[in-house]
Amino acid sequence: MSGHSKWSSIKHKKAATDAKKGQLFTKLARDITMAARQGDPDPNLNAGLRLAIQKAKQANMPNDNIDRAVKKASGGGDSDNLEEVTYEGYGPGGTAVIVQAVTDNRNRTVAEVRHAFSRGGGNMADSGAVSWQFDQRGLITVITGERDPEELALEAIEAGAVDVDLSGGESIEVVTEAADLHKVREALEAEGLSVDSAELAPVPKSRITLEEKDAHAALRLFERLDELDDVSRVYSNADWDEAVLEAYAG
Repeated sequence: MSGHSKWSSIKHKKAATDAKKGQLFTKLARDITMAARQGDPDPNLNAGLRLAIQKAKQANMPNDNIDRAVKKASGGGDSDNLEEVTYEGYGPGGTAVIVQAVTDNRNRTVAEVRHAFSRGGGNMADSGAVSWQFDQRGLITVITGERDPEELALEAIEAGAVDVDLSGGESIEVVTEAADLHKVREALEAEGLSVDSAELAPVPKSRITLEEKDAHAALRLFERLDELDDVSRVYSNADWDEAVLEAYAG
């Protein structure tokens, strides 16, 4: 299951240098609106909304933007046309890729995603073609700081985690059963740990380790998909050496 937190770290570094906060805030606002639409507008009563708001705050999104996104869910207008869609495909080296998007125009979004796959050396696939290779899990990224990663892993397992990945360098990746995500996150925070992100995500049952050439090509594909306005998240079963990520990040 290694790889997701490392890719997330690269995204964070590149987002900071590429100054794409405006696009990021737009995506986060859509996630908040969708979460509020699908449940109670009170984050204390809506776990999905609570997670979306937490992620927005971690990205330093202004509170006014967050409030507007929540209110938009019950205000009609453009939000009525928003829907969540998921696309599947294959990337360089035969990697399986899942793309989650929020869109008000399916035709536009599928065309953009297909074009990104084509330019990135991959191709889209039918629904279900690769999703069977993933399990829906809770995914929590914890910043290690000065703490011993192995001690953090033990604490996470005691809190109910089913797996922990220590290969993320400055962070560890904690996997939970989907139903236990909030319980484990709250237990980790209660221990004073710094939770960088917590979300429900498709976690691969096994991973493909890519050679350097395919790894760089896959990373370019993931970045190209991430840059699409409608795309919220990109997941894959790719794995690579830490040196490849460092070289790619520049």
